Amino acid sequence: QVQLVESGGGLVQAGGSLRLSCTASGRAFSSAVMGWFRQGPGKEREFVAAISWNGAITYYADSVKGRFTISRVNAENTVYLQMNSLKPEDTAVYYCARNIRGYTRATGAGDYDYWGQGTQVTVSS
Repeated sequence: QVQLVESGGGLVQAGGSLRLSCTASGRAFSSAVMGWFRQGPGKEREFVAAISWNGAITYYADSVKGRFTISRVNAENTVYLQMNSLKPEDTAVYYCARNIRGYTRATGAGDYDYWGQGTQVTVSS
């Protein structure tokens, strides 16, 4: 059993920054690819970023490339999402999840098994 808890969401003006955290408890965090997804109002859940088990490989959706950075500290069982130059269209509930395929380019929601409860990010214009 794996439990994931996100934090760090909030309200920010366009152009601002936020850092999301996802802390895991339970088995097999340090050996797993981890990812971030988001779901905006009236939209489907979409892939944002993923990171390999050792942090050496990252992969991003085109919509966030160059603005968001995913990282992890396995000793702390935590994965981060640094979000810079935020835009109103980044407004969404952000979720972290554990990848079951073992590679960062597996970006479908079905490629992930355990999910956190989500944290709200709101970007005002």
